[in-house]
Amino acid sequence: MKMGLKDFIKNSILLKPCDTKMSAPKCASKIGGKPDLPYNFEWYTYKDSDGKVYPLSFMAQINLEEVHLLDKDKLLPDKGMLYFFYELETMNIGCSPKEKGSAKVFYYEGGIDSLVPADFPDDLDEGYRLPEFVIKMDDRQELPFCEEYNELTGMHADYEEYNRLKAQEMMLYPDEEIHKLLGYADLVQGSMLVACEMLDNGIYIGDFGHLKVKPKYMDKASEWQLLLQMDTVSNDDYELMFGDCGRIYFYIKKEDLRRRNFDNIWLISQCC
Repeated sequence: MKMGLKDFIKNSILLKPCDTKMSAPKCASKIGGKPDLPYNFEWYTYKDSDGKVYPLSFMAQINLEEVHLLDKDKLLPDKGMLYFFYELETMNIGCSPKEKGSAKVFYYEGGIDSLVPADFPDDLDEGYRLPEFVIKMDDRQELPFCEEYNELTGMHADYEEYNRLKAQEMMLYPDEEIHKLLGYADLVQGSMLVACEMLDNGIYIGDFGHLKVKPKYMDKASEWQLLLQMDTVSNDDYELMFGDCGRIYFYIKKEDLRRRNFDNIWLISQCC
């Protein structure tokens, strides 16, 4: 029996930056600011092909107890903290295996009472230090974009059904800038699941508009899961845009997520 679009509805957790100057409480989920880390944490760096070393920027921290009730599919750990880092000076788009390490996810599973606000590395430029954004959270039911459905199933979506269901979804969640955990990527240039599998196998993928998919990796597309999507981050005094109105996407293998192994993530950036 053919599965329809409704069979692929997933839950995501929306992360909504507050339009306020208030500071986040210690160990609260947030975008930017100083992360609350173990005292012995060694700040991540990325070495490019020329041997130049860059400190990564802190993007967000997620208090997993705060999101536990919104994680309807129970994919995330139920305690501890998740931290997301990305190197903003080069702002790699994730087209080459050589760019691995320019984004990192750190999972801390211990008690959060011992965590402390970490100072930024001295060599992290002020322009790559995000201001702190308190976030509110909500859950969202969503469909895959057609391209991702096609990649997951090897079939073409029913576009009439897709347009009807997607219109209903957009009425419920009209935000144009979408930060979220889990669910499906809000695509800008096309599906990224097979691209993650190819990158994981050491293959340069090049431009998404000209991605040459190797058929033997198609069956592995469903093994990948969006972990975090970040959109433009801005307030009255600050704006961080990924390319031209783009987004960044942290992907992880479903098996790694089940095993709580966050060492093998891939970051891909897409823009208009």
